[in-house]
Amino acid sequence: MQFDRVGVFTYSHEDGTSAYALEDTLSQEEKEARAEEIMAVQQDISLAKNESKIGKTFKVIIDKKESGRFIGRTEYDSVEVDNEVIINTTKRLKPGDFVNVTITKAYDYDLEGVLI
Repeated sequence: MQFDRVGVFTYSHEDGTSAYALEDTLSQEEKEARAEEIMAVQQDISLAKNESKIGKTFKVIIDKKESGRFIGRTEYDSVEVDNEVIINTTKRLKPGDFVNVTITKAYDYDLEGVLI
């Protein structure tokens, strides 16, 4: 199975949860190693899925301007959690604007594109 998006957190022994009565038998180092292993697998999956978007056009909402570029996200992405879309343009855009962007580059967890 391949997931489009994955968030991995190490187990923490939380009072008030149903698992609290269970013995916490793994070291923090082992928990972190397991989380890193999962994320390494997901990184390759995410890159492949992002690469499949090259050449496709998406509706993007602009979130901010940073370092001379606009940063937005597609309608499939949550702010500050999922992929960002990097847009290099001299056009004046502002947060909240919707624009159509054709994806030109893919990274592990982000996309880059041009306005159409």
